[in-house]
Amino acid sequence: MRVLAAMSGGVDSAVAAALAVEAGHDVVGVHMALSRNRDQFRTGSRGCCSIEDAGDARRAADVLGIPYYVWDLSERFEDTVVADFLSEYEAGRTPNPCVRCNEHIKFEALLDKATALGFDAVATGHYAQIESREVALPGGGRRTVRELHRSPNDAKDQSYVLAVAGPERLARAMFPLGGFASKDEVRAEAARRGLSVSAKPDSYDICFVADGDTRGFLQSRLGSRPGSVVDVSGAVVGEHDGAYAFTVGQRRGLALGRPAADGKARYVVDVQPATNTVVVGPAELLSVDRIAGEKALWFDGVLPPVEPSPSLPNPLVEPVETPAAVVPSADEWFDAEVQVRAHGAPVPARVRSIARPAGAYGDGIPDGERPASAADGSDPSAPAMEIELTGAPLRGVAPGQSVVVYSGTRVLGQATVSRAWRAPAPR
Repeated sequence: MRVLAAMSGGVDSAVAAALAVEAGHDVVGVHMALSRNRDQFRTGSRGCCSIEDAGDARRAADVLGIPYYVWDLSERFEDTVVADFLSEYEAGRTPNPCVRCNEHIKFEALLDKATALGFDAVATGHYAQIESREVALPGGGRRTVRELHRSPNDAKDQSYVLAVAGPERLARAMFPLGGFASKDEVRAEAARRGLSVSAKPDSYDICFVADGDTRGFLQSRLGSRPGSVVDVSGAVVGEHDGAYAFTVGQRRGLALGRPAADGKARYVVDVQPATNTVVVGPAELLSVDRIAGEKALWFDGVLPPVEPSPSLPNPLVEPVETPAAVVPSADEWFDAEVQVRAHGAPVPARVRSIARPAGAYGDGIPDGERPASAADGSDPSAPAMEIELTGAPLRGVAPGQSVVVYSGTRVLGQATVSRAWRAPAPR
């Protein structure tokens, strides 16, 4: 196969490219230039896609003996990932830029360009696994279904941020590091192959906020917007320079001038962009046991076909029969696990797919009476999902976060949190 290897300049993507070459594929390396600032440099372990990273990727490609190019995707990155980051915070939501980068850049812009140039697949250094199996079609015959699974390396697993790419795009993806159980194994593989990035530090935090100052970045783009911090009774307890810089569950940086009556720590429990207000309260108000997700997508073999009707969107998945354990009817609850943070622990839940307008979530609560934890940016015309946690409540779930549904290691589906309901306080 002709394979385009996305080379970030780190050890993971370099080893992924090396393994693709070793497997006999015709490999071409590409580094994505995502920063508009051509003089941007990496700050220790912060940031990525810098000048140094492009040089490291080139040296790795030279060692592997493969062609190497730099593709300028900075405008697309700014118009999608960065723009989404700013607009979501401005709307009182909590975005995940890594999820959006996978959605709009790696598995849209990069993959589409690779396909147009005749490549069969894109190989990346993500820690996840793709497994294939044959399924029977309703009208006869069989076809291959590709499933996304967790990596055996729990500390580095990236199936959470990959789920947004969906089954069709992941069908043209390769994750050569899927079977590695630890980062040390990958570094050892790089050293064995003479790749100079074998000891290079991992990048972390938000790549386009290289100094780690997210609040400063937001203020530089959105400006100062002074407002009030209030407690749950509505009493003003502090001031802020912009509600957009706060997220549900936040404790640090509140600068409250008045302590709580009980002396306990207070957390952000709501962000209200319409009034530029940040609401703080006790930790128990952060616990939620029900979640609604918008823009839901499901992987092959998870749901049966949804019968179209004038009030419903198009079917969520193609008709397919599968021996998998999870095949509920439309609107039927099924048991699974859900994860709301990239490295958060999965928790047991009941989940169902819904493709109905807002106000028909099956709980009998009118939209105006829903105790949403923050601003509602849901799209009532998009497929959605409902989640009821069946174990311990989750803390600090905020609209804008990605929620991924699992069955064991297998990814079943993904959505963006639009609402969260507080769990009853323990007695």
